[in-house]
Amino acid sequence: MNTVLIKQCSRVFQSAAKGVLKDSDILIEGNIIKKIGQNLDVQADRVIDGRGRVVIPGLVNSHHHFYQTFTRNLPAVQNAELFEWLVYLYDIWKHLDIESVYNSSLLAMGELLKTGCTCATDHHYLYPRDIDGDIMATQFAAADKLGMRFSPTRGSMSLSKKDGGLPPDTVVQDEKTILKDSERVIKAYHDPDDFSMKKIVLAPCSPFSVTEQLMKDSAALAREYGVRLHTHLAETRDENEFCLQVYGRRPLEVMADCDFLGEDVFFAHGVHFNDEELDLLAHTGTHIAHCPTSNMRLGSGICRVTEMIPRSINVGLAVDGSASNDSSDMLGEVRNALMLQRVHYGASAVTTADVLKLGTENGARLLGYDKVGRLEEGMAADLAVFNMDKLEYAGALSDPVAALIFSGYNHEAEYTIVNGKIAVDKGKLTAVDEEELKDSCMRLSAELWKKGGVQL
Repeated sequence: MNTVLIKQCSRVFQSAAKGVLKDSDILIEGNIIKKIGQNLDVQADRVIDGRGRVVIPGLVNSHHHFYQTFTRNLPAVQNAELFEWLVYLYDIWKHLDIESVYNSSLLAMGELLKTGCTCATDHHYLYPRDIDGDIMATQFAAADKLGMRFSPTRGSMSLSKKDGGLPPDTVVQDEKTILKDSERVIKAYHDPDDFSMKKIVLAPCSPFSVTEQLMKDSAALAREYGVRLHTHLAETRDENEFCLQVYGRRPLEVMADCDFLGEDVFFAHGVHFNDEELDLLAHTGTHIAHCPTSNMRLGSGICRVTEMIPRSINVGLAVDGSASNDSSDMLGEVRNALMLQRVHYGASAVTTADVLKLGTENGARLLGYDKVGRLEEGMAADLAVFNMDKLEYAGALSDPVAALIFSGYNHEAEYTIVNGKIAVDKGKLTAVDEEELKDSCMRLSAELWKKGGVQL
C-alpha cells in the first residue's frame, strides 16, 4: 500500500470546527488519512518536509465550465453583462470539437489542482450537433489522467433562439435525446461510494434555456438513480425579469414547481433571492454554489452568503466558467469570497475560517461527499500543501493559515494530493508536461477564435 508522510507541518487546518494544529505530521495510507499527530514514528514510501508549510483540506470547486478556458478575456465581452456576454460567446462555442473539450478540461483541472483544488464538478451544457466524440467520456479521461476527483454534470439546453432562448440551434438537443443520454452516463460512470472518483449530476442549464418539463423530467430521473441536480439560478436581475415575463413567477418558484429543490439540489450563483426565498432554501436543504469572482466580473451582484450561513443554508464555493472569471484559481476564489462579503456586510462579516469552510467541507457536502473536505483520520486523503517560507508571506506569519487568504500573490500549491496520490509535486503537475499542454491550448484556442470570427 502506497504511503506518504508529511512531517512537522507548521500548521494543519483540519476544519472550521476542529481548528488548526501546530507542528504535526500527517500519515496517508492508500487513499485515506491514517494518522495525524506529532512525531509519528513510521516508515513511508514518500516523506514530505512540512516545515514552514500550511496544509489544508483539498479545495472543492462546486461550479465551472471547463470549455470556457479557451475564450477568456475576449475584448468584445470584457465589459458585457450576462445575456450580452452569452449571445456573443455562443457563436464561438458552437465550433467546439472533441480535441478542444479534452484539452480545455486538462487546462481547467490543471489550474485547479495547482491552486489546491482536489475535487471539482463541471457544468458542460453545450452539445454541438457535429461534435466528433463522447463529451462525458472525454472529460473523465482528462480527470483520470490528472488524478482529479470529478463529479461532472450532464448539462443540457433545449431552447435555442427560435424557441426564445439565447443559443444557436446547433448546440441544443431535443429533450428525448437529453434524457436518454443522461440515463446513459449515470449507468456508465456514476459511483456512489464514499471515496468515489466519479459521480454524475444532472444539470439543465437554466430556466431560460430549457422547458419546465425538462426540469421536471431531469429531477425525476436524478431521483430514480440517486444522483444530484444542478442549474444556474437567480444570477442576474435580467433572469428574474425573464422568469416573471415568461413563467409569471420568480426563478425559485419555477424550480419549486418543477420539484427542483432539496438536499440533492445545488444552484449556481443565487445572487438575487429575497428573504422568503432564503427561508425556502433553508427549509428544503437546497445548496448554493457561490461564484464571487464571476459575479464581480459580470457585475451580477453580491450573493447574500453572510445571511445564508445563519439560516443554515449550505454554501459551497466555485470559480465558475473561465470566460466569466478568466482563471481557475481556487485559492484566489477563497480570498475573493472573503473580500466581497466584507464590501457589503462589513469587516467582521466572515472570517478566513468561514471561507475555507465554504471552499472545503461545504463544497464536499454540496456534491454528496461525506469523506471529503476535512483533515481527519479516516477521511479521504485529499489535501493541499502551501510553502509559506516565501517573500510574499514575510511579515504575515503570526497567523500562517490566514496568511494564505490575506497575503501572497502566487496561489500555487507546492503539493496537491488527491485520493492519496500526488497530483502536484513541487508546484508541477505530475501527469502532463505543462509546456506541451500550454502549447496545445494556445493553438486550439486560436483556432476556435478564428472559426468564431473573433477579430483581434
